[in-house]
Amino acid sequence: MEQVDRLMRQAVSDDVFPGGVLLIAKDGTVIFHAAYGYANIFSKRPMTEDTIFDLASLTKPLATTLAVMKLVAQKKLGLGQHLGQILNRFNCSEKARIRIEHLLYHNSGLPDYRPYYKRLIRLPEDQRKNALRALLMQEPLIHPIGQETLYSDLGFMLLCWVVETASGMRLDRFVEKEIYDPLGLETLFFVDLNLEPQQLNFAATERCPWRNLLLTGLVHDENAYVVGGIEGHAGLFGTAGDIHQLLKALQSALTTEAANNLFEKEILQRFIKQNNNTQRALGFDTPAASGASCGRYFSKKSVGHLGFTGTSFWMDLEQRIIVILLTNRIHPSRDNDRIKHFRPILHDTIMENIRNHDTVKG
Repeated sequence: MEQVDRLMRQAVSDDVFPGGVLLIAKDGTVIFHAAYGYANIFSKRPMTEDTIFDLASLTKPLATTLAVMKLVAQKKLGLGQHLGQILNRFNCSEKARIRIEHLLYHNSGLPDYRPYYKRLIRLPEDQRKNALRALLMQEPLIHPIGQETLYSDLGFMLLCWVVETASGMRLDRFVEKEIYDPLGLETLFFVDLNLEPQQLNFAATERCPWRNLLLTGLVHDENAYVVGGIEGHAGLFGTAGDIHQLLKALQSALTTEAANNLFEKEILQRFIKQNNNTQRALGFDTPAASGASCGRYFSKKSVGHLGFTGTSFWMDLEQRIIVILLTNRIHPSRDNDRIKHFRPILHDTIMENIRNHDTVKG
């Protein structure tokens, strides 16, 4: 893995990101785990293997999607259920016929993004969540339901509402109780902005112009931030090690019939199956036909996701390979997008190294 190590060091030198943590696992065993650069360029605090990152949109597959999966297993939710059946306030809305699977597939007809925070920030904190949900209700569809695939934060805000209604618990508390705690994951969590800030080993993100501070341990996503840090599309923080343990549990559930698995094999298989003619599974991405962020060597039986802050994971279920790349590429500014070019090169180099090692070993 010398080439991989050199590539990561070069990326820091070339300002692809100030710092990062890379974890590679094969057949359930970690074969590479290293930290590079700085967690904070101003204090010169070094990145470490246990640095905690703002995972941004990795919240979608690693929290919200898994919460829906658990509720399906508990018979409290069905993928074919309509929004109007779960959330009464949608009964007379054009969105009443949106199914849970539409939200997970990103083909609900909802827009991708709206800067709701600009309106919500003017309200008292205890009114913002309800106000956000009122805005989601009022938001017009821009495509017919089920017709177009458009990656949507709004869909996952609705899924947060669905999860909390079906479970009777707040999203962060539900995933902690049902998934993270049983797996012993102590560094995968939401940061509740209504509690005292935690002084942990966080990677810094953006020097935010409208909040007028350098974000460290505070969710970067503005819409999640303004409602207290806990949402379906963003808000999760974590380490590479705990993400690996979670992905390993998913991998294990697919390959064993053990009754004590946290995830049900049949349900999980349904979630990771690619939707026809798209690169979406239920809550997960799959490799694009060309220009995939996971490069050229991940099989079609792979799932993953990217996060705006510079985070990603890819899991090849056929080759049993997991690659987790966590960086603070938006530190100190989101204008740095060099990671787009870097990601596929890194993943190709990793896969070539694993293949060469396996060939030599064989």
